[in-house]
Order: sequence, then C-alpha cells, then structure tokens
Amino acid sequence: MNERSSIAERRARTAPRRLSRRVFGLGPARDDGLPGVRAEVRLDRRTKKLTKRLQPGEIAVIDHVDLDRVSAEALVSCQVGAVVNVAPSISGRYPNLGPQILLEAGIPLVDDVGPEIFTRLAEGEAVRVHEGSVLRGEEVVAKGREQTAETVEQSLTEAKAGLSDQIEAFVANTMEYVRRERELLIDGVGVPDVATELEGRHALIVVRGYHYREDIATLRPYIREYRPVLIGVDGGADALLEAGYRPDMIVGDMDSVSDEALTCGAELVVHAYRDGRAPGLKRVKDLGEDAVVFPATATSEDIAMLLADDKGATLIVAVGTHANMVEFLDKGRAGMASTFLTRLRVGSKLVDAKGVSRLYRSRISGWSLLLLVLGAFIAMTVAVLVSPIGEVILPLLAERWHAFLFWLTGLFT
Repeated sequence: MNERSSIAERRARTAPRRLSRRVFGLGPARDDGLPGVRAEVRLDRRTKKLTKRLQPGEIAVIDHVDLDRVSAEALVSCQVGAVVNVAPSISGRYPNLGPQILLEAGIPLVDDVGPEIFTRLAEGEAVRVHEGSVLRGEEVVAKGREQTAETVEQSLTEAKAGLSDQIEAFVANTMEYVRRERELLIDGVGVPDVATELEGRHALIVVRGYHYREDIATLRPYIREYRPVLIGVDGGADALLEAGYRPDMIVGDMDSVSDEALTCGAELVVHAYRDGRAPGLKRVKDLGEDAVVFPATATSEDIAMLLADDKGATLIVAVGTHANMVEFLDKGRAGMASTFLTRLRVGSKLVDAKGVSRLYRSRISGWSLLLLVLGAFIAMTVAVLVSPIGEVILPLLAERWHAFLFWLTGLFT
C-alpha cells in the first residue's frame, strides 16, 4: 500500500512537468517531423554535475549504474527531453527506483549504450533518440536498450530476489567499519574542535536527499522557535540557502556544494580520508576560506551527526538523510554501513524528519486565515458602531485620520 501511495504521489508531482513540456515547448529543441526526441546533448559521467548545467528539453548522457532515486528526481526537475545511460540503470543488485521515476515523468530512457558515446559525441551537439538508438543525422552513434514500464518492472522483480546477497555484504562492511572506527564511534576520538557553539542547542542537519525541500518547509515553525544550529552536508548547504536560511556549518568533501554556499560565512568542515588526504580542502583554500579537517571512513552525513553529538547538541534533527536498506544501497557506497552504527551511537538524540511533510500538512489554508482576520475585523467594527463606547472612539479615530491626511499633504506642498 505504501509503495502504491508513493508511486501515486510521484505521478501527481510529475504531471505538471509533463504538461509544461507539451504546452510551453520545453521538449525537443526542434521538430523536423522525425520520430523520437531531438535536442542538444549534455554529457557527464557524474550525474549530479550534469544536472547543474542541463536545460529543459536537452538530452542527458550519463554513466550511472543503478540509477538512484535522488539522481532521477534531479533529472526530472531539470525537465530533460531524454536520458541515455552508458551503464545499466538497473544492474540487478537491488531494486533501485530511479528508472521508474524517469518513465513515470514521461522521460525516455535508453540503457547500456556503452562508453564510446562519450568520445563520439560533443557537448551541445544535436542528436535524436529513437527506439533505443542515438542518431546524429542518419548516423547511429550508439544503440542500447529502451526501457519501458514493463522492462523496468521485470528488472525490479529480479533485483528483489538478489537483495539477500547485498544484505550479507552490508553486514560484512558494517563489521569491518566497527574494527576500523571503534575509537571514533565509542569514545569520539578524532572529532575535531570547531568554533560553532553546539553545547546545549539543537542541531538541524540537512542532506539533499528524499523530500528535503518539503520537510524543510514543514519545519519552518520549529526553526523559527528553537533556532537550531543549521548544518548543511555538501549540497544540503545549498538547500538551506534556497529555503532562505544561512547555514552555520557545512560538512562534506565539498564536491557538490556551490561556491556561494562555501563563501556564505558558514564554518567549513572538510571530510577527509582516514589517512588525512582531503581533496576538497584545495577548493576551499582556492576560495580563500579556512576549514577544519575531519578524517573518517564514515559518510559525510554520519560525521555531521557524530560532530553534533560530540560537541553537546541536545537534539539532532536530520532532513534528507538515508534511513533504510534500499536508500543505503542507492547511495552506492560500502561506507553506508557507517550510517547504521552512527545512529546507534547518537541514540535518542536523533530525530529523523524524513517524510514529515507527508505525515503532517496544515489543514488551515492561507485563504482561511485571511477570511478569519477579515471576519474578526468586521465583527470589531460592528461592535464599535453599535456600542456606547463607539461614540467616544469614532471621533478619536476621525481626528487621527485627519491628522494623517494633513501630514501626508504637507509632504507634497
């Protein structure tokens, strides 16, 4: 039932995008009467980098085994005309939801075309995608498998059967992580000192994951009342800026966060490898910013939680973080084993805000509030007019009004 509800929600969410492409011409760049999708092509082996420069209607060429849900939703939000994947979008390791999201949004998906396409096509070149082929004029540049709802459903069913192997590997990775990071997990050894004051405060950790926009919007009253320390994990810092907040701290390897966020005045904590290598530190230094280095084999969202816990945060609210097995595997990293153990370490301090926007929506609309205020104003006005006190208040109000008009007239004379 939950799966059906989530599919229905995604269909409702993506329907306006499909309509906008038809009505406003945000589909193929040109219509020459040939079947398929024709548009300019954008290529990048890293999907999250590609989505930063994609324009509506363009064709995205990616190299993404097991296309995950977050990447698919990012492609949908870019309103791409079609997606061509060098690798299999569903390898069978686990039932990933990315391909299904693309198809439900009406975006054609061609799979497993091979890496040669990156050398055979140039950025911005006009191509056509039709029936599993990528064509430049009449030349077939690459050919793969066009995914349909039926092929995706069949692949997901097969992937569910092999999920037990992935669970076994996940458990093995978890035990290996315990051996490597037991001092960090148990005693907090290796957590760096930071300037941001966390002692006795709430910490709101934002990852650009599932439903992060909706959950941040729902948490606005909480943020306004409790003033938590705002921690953005890589692109989560941009999510906070988009929502109108300035992050107090940014944690991550700094590969998917904007320069605007890095220079917004937040304290920067660069996630480094266990041996101290920190590739993201160079980018921070090039921007003229200082940073604290945190070496750990955990994921960036995990070290953000460990940091908040070690520095005395009384409550940790997580937005967009990974919480279940499919999400761990969607991340595509063995290091996701650290997430499970980090949650054990943080314990009762952690409140996962994932899906809070779907759990609760205010039943009071803006129009209802406006009508309520208007009704109260009318009631007060009637009460003043019909009561004896109105004889005293009305002359005072009239006097104030005339004084205001006299002052206003004096400004222009």
